[in-house]
Amino acid sequence: MTTRPSSDRPRYRRVLLKLSGESFASEGAFGIHPDELASIANEIATALGEGMQLAVVVGGGNIIRGARLAAIGKFDQSTADYMGMLGTVINGLALKEALKSVGVESRVMSAIHVPSVAESFIRARALRHFEKGRVIILVAGTGNPFFTTDTCAALRAIELGADVLLKATKVDGIYTADPRKDPKATRYETLKFATALDQKLGVMDLTAMTMCMEHSLPVVVFDYKANGNIRRVINGERIGTLVTV
Repeated sequence: MTTRPSSDRPRYRRVLLKLSGESFASEGAFGIHPDELASIANEIATALGEGMQLAVVVGGGNIIRGARLAAIGKFDQSTADYMGMLGTVINGLALKEALKSVGVESRVMSAIHVPSVAESFIRARALRHFEKGRVIILVAGTGNPFFTTDTCAALRAIELGADVLLKATKVDGIYTADPRKDPKATRYETLKFATALDQKLGVMDLTAMTMCMEHSLPVVVFDYKANGNIRRVINGERIGTLVTV
């Protein structure tokens, strides 16, 4: 992995990147597509600079969605949510291997106890991995049912002292309305948490948004599909929508 010169350091020192499970699959499909996985790993590798510390929270929607299973009435939601957590473990292991193939050392840390495949999340140990220059891949959400991976991202970002939470989506930011349905919808370059909550813009779930607002943790919502965007946003370029207090 090429290290950037000190004069070209990212604006952020410690970053939490939230990736949905769908980012690991091809459009409209399930599972893990090798090309999508390789693209994410390559962008992370090119983004890492000297002194840069990165944690990644992964979702599991490309494998299983606990909320959807619970909604059809066949599963207790607690059980369905735990199944979803296991899906994130699979994605985390895949990302670790993809990063390894491009020379990036990483560790998978899980909120549920799966010692055969991942370390248990311990804050002090995670900070030690940062000190050693490793990317941390955080899986299994918060380890509790009824909480989303967005809430996990907010929790871990605050817990680990991240400078920013970067939320990768399929759109290039937050709009006044759904741009797929309303041609007059306009994109916010910057936005206040209070406005996003008042207007129910759906940036993240309510718990995650409230946590970020209370802890003054900025959030950037951006389009991960555009080539180079993960690298650009990690390096502090102004793309997408920046949400602040």
